[in-house]
Amino acid sequence: MQQFPIYDAYDESYKSPFGAVKQNAPCEFTLKFPRVMNVTEPQLVMVRPGHKEKYVALELSDDSDKLYATYTCTYTSQHSGVHYYYFVAIQNGNRNEIKRRGTNIGAWGYDGGHDFFQLTVYDAEFDTPDWLKGGVMYQIFPDRFSKSATADIPAASIDRVIHSDWNAIPVWQPNEHGMITNNDFFGGNLKGIEEKLPYLADLGVTAIYLNPIFEAHENHRYNTANYERIDSMLGKEADFVSLCKAAKERGIGIILDGVFSHTGADSVYFNKNGRYGEKTGAYRDPESPYRNWYCWMDYPHVYESWWGMTTLPNVNENNPEYTNYICGQGGILQKWIDLGAMGWRLDVADELPDEFIDALNKAVKAKGDDKVIYGEVWEDATTKESYGVRRRYLIGGQLDSTMNYPFKEVILNYIKYGAAEEFRNGVMTILEHYPKPSVDILMNFLSTHDIERAITRLAGQEVGTNDRRWQSENGLNEPEYVYGVALLKCAMVLQFALPGVPCIYYGDEAGQEGYKDPFNRRTYPWGMENNDLVSFTTELSRIRKAGGVFAKGELKFVEVSRQHCVLSRIDREMGEGVTIYLNRSRRATKFKPCDLSAKAGTVEVLRGVQTDSGRMQVPPYDFAAVKFKLS
Repeated sequence: MQQFPIYDAYDESYKSPFGAVKQNAPCEFTLKFPRVMNVTEPQLVMVRPGHKEKYVALELSDDSDKLYATYTCTYTSQHSGVHYYYFVAIQNGNRNEIKRRGTNIGAWGYDGGHDFFQLTVYDAEFDTPDWLKGGVMYQIFPDRFSKSATADIPAASIDRVIHSDWNAIPVWQPNEHGMITNNDFFGGNLKGIEEKLPYLADLGVTAIYLNPIFEAHENHRYNTANYERIDSMLGKEADFVSLCKAAKERGIGIILDGVFSHTGADSVYFNKNGRYGEKTGAYRDPESPYRNWYCWMDYPHVYESWWGMTTLPNVNENNPEYTNYICGQGGILQKWIDLGAMGWRLDVADELPDEFIDALNKAVKAKGDDKVIYGEVWEDATTKESYGVRRRYLIGGQLDSTMNYPFKEVILNYIKYGAAEEFRNGVMTILEHYPKPSVDILMNFLSTHDIERAITRLAGQEVGTNDRRWQSENGLNEPEYVYGVALLKCAMVLQFALPGVPCIYYGDEAGQEGYKDPFNRRTYPWGMENNDLVSFTTELSRIRKAGGVFAKGELKFVEVSRQHCVLSRIDREMGEGVTIYLNRSRRATKFKPCDLSAKAGTVEVLRGVQTDSGRMQVPPYDFAAVKFKLS
């Protein structure tokens, strides 16, 4: 006799549709009880935080048979937001609960180890820009990507050191006062990025996410000095306009980094160091129009700052003058969109209050529904709480999507350690919780400027508590590097195959390595690239474009084991699918065709070798891809 779980949140025969649902759209729930359990009166219990529980009776279904009693009900929520649910039923006169065991299975009998299921309900009008879907993103740390010789580069100054060697290691030692100044620059600029657009287009890139480009006095530029000006090391406003225009001609959109929770102390707004005049700025002028942007405990010397760093004074984002400056008509957000930007990524989105993000969304979307808003959120964005508030990022009217740290973590752990169950559950949990429009454009990366490079994470020594000196002295040796490239390729297969948009951190595709900041921010190794890895990345982009299902297609895991992962992306409207066969083992493997592609009307091998018996032959640390028509 085939065994069925009582409930499975990942299976559409139990919950339809899978995942988050639109406001005022029906969602059908199904329970399957073995007849021998003699269960009666099952009910769905829907819990909306802050409101009374709602009970909905499940009715006996025509799908019932001699072995299983199948019950169904339909629930429609009129309210957006995160809901929770479980089930109750009667057995032998006793009331029992059916709650979540693990990630998706409904368990009979509550023993304190089980929990609620989650149902995310989002605004029926919520949608996200189509131009990102199915594409490839590329993240650039502007100082370290490419330096154009034709750009006017300012000379070194008392507070800026310019490296003469493009391939040098960034300065990591504290100065004589024990401070990390981040004042060393390599001279990467906007013209340099524009000159490399042909390379990025050949790589398959359709969107560029730029780390901050506005005037600032440290190389990371997260200490904004003037939101209205391009940093002089990067170029001029005309260079930004030119970059956006040239990128657009190649089908590439530019996304900017917005740092709105704090400014630099050394800025036109705060002016602690007097760079912008002796009696201007909030710190030096009690009558400054910017004074009320900041939170003072003892003016002017004691003020609220980002994570206690006095070089980064926090702003009060809900101060009307500040909100209007950033989000008002013709404000900072709209100024740079008018000049060519296609959207914004919000630094530390969990430190921006809801009211500010609401205003930001209105300002950005006023410039067109094709303009995008990403948020830096390291956790599940639907369950995120910050400062005692449950955030509502993804239910409409705020973020379009987020940086997908949860995917990054489970991909790397799977490829490095073979953590198959953690990988599958981690991916499915996000897909279950996030609205489909957000899923389609998730920023799926393996490395960023805030974490160690993926190849180092996969093949290097654990950084642990080792300090910057240790990190500066410990790179990958030759065997580790070769192994790291093999593992990185496997990780990139999943990065490109899973729902969302793969985001390549500049240089990852060239084999750049490095531990944490600043070693993860080394320059792109022009002339010393790992060309095999670049070609592999280009191949992934080709397959992604050839299989249109990667834009909006659903995900089906066929097999996830320690050594192998087989998954399909399926678009029922297109009537097509693509199956990916990943071999993360040291031995060549022959995969039998999965059920979907085996039943297909036509099959096209996008990559790999298919034997006469229809099996896909995949070398160690490699993959195959098959495109099929739904029968």
